[in-house]
Amino acid sequence: MRTDEYEGQDGLALAGLLARGQVTPAELMECALQLAEERGAPLNALTYVQPEAGRELAGGWTERGLFRGIPFLLKDSGLPSVRFPSSLGSALFDDTEYAFDATLAQRFEASGLIPFARTTVSELCMGPSTEARRNGGATLNPRALDRSVGGSSGGAAVAVAAGIVPVAHGSDGGGSIRIPAACCGVFGLKPSRGRVPMGPARGEGWGGMACEGVLTRSVRDTAAAMDGISGYAPGSPYAAPPAPGSYLDSVREQRREPLRIAVWRQAWNGIPIAPECLAAVERTARLCRELGHEVVDAPLPDLDYSGFVRAHGTVLATNIVLAVQARLAIRGRELRDDDLEPVIRDGLSVGRELTATQYVDSINRFHAIGRAIESAMTDVDLVLTPTLAQLPAKLGDLALEGEFWAFREKVSRYATFLAVINASGQPAASLPLDWTESGVPVASQLFGHFGREDQILRLAAELERAAPWTGRQILLP
Repeated sequence: MRTDEYEGQDGLALAGLLARGQVTPAELMECALQLAEERGAPLNALTYVQPEAGRELAGGWTERGLFRGIPFLLKDSGLPSVRFPSSLGSALFDDTEYAFDATLAQRFEASGLIPFARTTVSELCMGPSTEARRNGGATLNPRALDRSVGGSSGGAAVAVAAGIVPVAHGSDGGGSIRIPAACCGVFGLKPSRGRVPMGPARGEGWGGMACEGVLTRSVRDTAAAMDGISGYAPGSPYAAPPAPGSYLDSVREQRREPLRIAVWRQAWNGIPIAPECLAAVERTARLCRELGHEVVDAPLPDLDYSGFVRAHGTVLATNIVLAVQARLAIRGRELRDDDLEPVIRDGLSVGRELTATQYVDSINRFHAIGRAIESAMTDVDLVLTPTLAQLPAKLGDLALEGEFWAFREKVSRYATFLAVINASGQPAASLPLDWTESGVPVASQLFGHFGREDQILRLAAELERAAPWTGRQILLP
């Protein structure tokens, strides 16, 4: 198979070729490795690339799962895998090794996804732009080289956008799947809290804000991945409601009852929204109406957004302390000046001054947001918002420089509609339906009721069929 044939297919299409014996996992892996060298390297999207291990694994692969045996990438987020060390985008955590596989890593492979590398992230996965010093600088956006790829799953979004793999692992604790999906023009779904297991090493991330998932070029690939990785793992502290059926079946069904969709056109605290982002929401709303759905404008739910931003930062800062202290204990030394980037280092200082009372209050604020948003959705199925309040940021604008609280405030004005949905635990997706005249992606977000990923995926698939988003130009430095 040639690379141009490979990159033109989504994951399920490649799986179909495998099922018919028209290609082998080894041939697909060769295509992915060639594109990883030709595109992943200049775009700085990959780390811990293991070409020979990938070839060996693919060569002896027994086809299984919905994807049967296609190339895949794990995020450099610390998801345990015996095959790959991790750095979390940080010099301090470089070459962290694991003696076991996470439940999710096992489920990925059982689904027919063959990992051969990790994808780049911002340090400790705490920035909305992937510009980690540990990675030698910024990961570059194949849609607009001067703009951020987003974060923290930035390398994953680039790998999918650049055709290296059709499906890549991502995680989302405040927008980390949806931000890079929006910046790079791919599809990204944040599942409901408890839908995808995080064990066995931990039960939750960031006070229940974080979850695991994938970024893909097609909606159906995300649906198939969700069928493979979803489901309660014994001992998990959270459990999403049982799925109403196969997610893949939900995107295949064409005749369903119309959905009622609310649109948010304003942001809390008067945060400005770029006209391009509002225009993208309006075009998405119009397309939903043309598909037969009911679309209504709705007011924002009443919540203390400034208090939430403080609560989110409090949980992040305390997690910086926990992670750094544990890593220093393992390495048996004190913190050095070059171990952490400025925002993370200041966050460490902030976290050391926080109290248990402040942490518990932050968790309570998260839960209050869940109640407020679900209450505001009693008469609608889904909510449509901008994914980002602004166009994808220029490189350097959201690098981890400066003070922790100033940085968190800046992020809150950029990803305004994202982290609140992590707090509520609801599922949400970024749809790459719109682009500027110069080719910069402009995405819209859909989020739904807790446990109803199927409704988001169903509508996203309808929108994808009506306005396909693949085939966009790929830029290289």
